[in-house]
Amino acid sequence: MSHDHNHVPSEIRHEKPLWWALALTSSYLVVEVVGAFMTNSLALLSDAAHMATDALALVIALTAVRLSRRPADARRTYGYARLEALGALANGGLLFAVGLYILWEAVGRFREPQAVASTGMLWVACFGLLVNLIAMRLLSAGSGESLNVKGAYLEVWSDMLGSVAVILAALVIRFTGWTLVDPILAVLIGLWVLPRTWVLLRDALNVLLEGVPKGIALADVEQALRGHAGVTGIHDLHVWALGSSTPALTAHVVTTATGQDADTLRRALAAMLHERFGIDHVTLQVEADHCGDACAVHARQGAHADGDHDGHDHGH
Repeated sequence: MSHDHNHVPSEIRHEKPLWWALALTSSYLVVEVVGAFMTNSLALLSDAAHMATDALALVIALTAVRLSRRPADARRTYGYARLEALGALANGGLLFAVGLYILWEAVGRFREPQAVASTGMLWVACFGLLVNLIAMRLLSAGSGESLNVKGAYLEVWSDMLGSVAVILAALVIRFTGWTLVDPILAVLIGLWVLPRTWVLLRDALNVLLEGVPKGIALADVEQALRGHAGVTGIHDLHVWALGSSTPALTAHVVTTATGQDADTLRRALAAMLHERFGIDHVTLQVEADHCGDACAVHARQGAHADGDHDGHDHGH
């Protein structure tokens, strides 16, 4: 069979900027939550939920970087990549609940508008804008080389826009006294956060349920395998993800009974899967007929059952 179980990269890059960005984001998250309750600003609380998604994205990115170093062991032969999906599922569920609470609270404030301390709201939002700009600067270098860093960079970038929106809302309240802008902005930020949180939950569940990874079509993979010279059929094809960026594949490949070297065919198919689909963890079983070794097992079981039946008849 064809195997490629070495997923430990020789060099881990861009980890330090991720740690700095996480420290800044987490610190501001605490400040924003405290500020939201002190100023009675629902928009700040909503933006804090948005900031929490940024912190989660950074944690996931760091988890992926860290777990990529950790090899498999005798108890966990696939390693620890699934911890990333479990963490995303738990945190995504919490964020989704917070987002729903903010929307519910906003409905109440539309009915009974409440006073908001616009000055404190403005200072907290300005501090958040500064934190986001610094985090964006830290992550910009790696965003073009790492998918994990790119995802975290986009999260921080979107939260920077949220901070700008909160600043504008604070200015509107300060100079016009129109407090309804606070729940309006909270609803807009909540509607921005909830779909992204739902996507995060969906992707985490797909990994845990061993679904086909995002960006890979099973039909295309099967067609590519069937179209290779020497392959007459494919069955028991499975494609899943060990983690968010570690696809794996197993399949039974049916080939001609003679004139085909199994090792050469496996290497060629593995190279094709790497080049076209980015799948490196490949296990292929080459067979000379459709059911391969399974046919021999069933044949032996059938012969054993017939023998028992014949012996039983002769006994009577």
